[in-house]
Amino acid sequence: MKIEVGVSNRHCHLTEDVFKLLFGKDSLTFKRPLKQPYQFAAEETITISGPKGSIERVRVLGPFRKYNQVEIAKSDAYKLGVNPPVCTSGELDGAVTLKLTGPAGEIELPCGILANRHVHISQEEAEKLNVKDKDPIKIIVHGAKSGVVDGYFKVSKEAYKELHIDIDDANSLLLKQDDIVEIEY
Repeated sequence: MKIEVGVSNRHCHLTEDVFKLLFGKDSLTFKRPLKQPYQFAAEETITISGPKGSIERVRVLGPFRKYNQVEIAKSDAYKLGVNPPVCTSGELDGAVTLKLTGPAGEIELPCGILANRHVHISQEEAEKLNVKDKDPIKIIVHGAKSGVVDGYFKVSKEAYKELHIDIDDANSLLLKQDDIVEIEY
């Protein structure tokens, strides 16, 4: 099956309470929609810090979540001096502690992860393909730096069918936003 690539740069998902602490206000400011239904990039950004360094202007994504999560790439982890686990988004076991700083406050939380490669598909599409949430996939990339890497399906009620990989994976495979790859399941 051929599928579109979505390259994910570092970003964060925040609970409403942590957002209020960091920004001193109640609501996110819409910047632009994302391809996933009801998801958007907010105008707000934070600074994330670890033992060795900081990264400024980390984009907050909306809407608010039930958990706080900062998705970074391994190259970001080196700069911050942390060793986060590769996780499924929303599963934060072993997440590294980062300091999050906004214009109104700061907080240290175990929230830093490397998000595993995944393909978003809707429940309807999953039923057509006879797959379930977290079923494994092989991602096949053709080109100058071809390769095969692992990932999984991320099934939700509604979804834009798209492969999400982080910027380090994209760079290592010479992929860019909206390129097409193949997946096997």
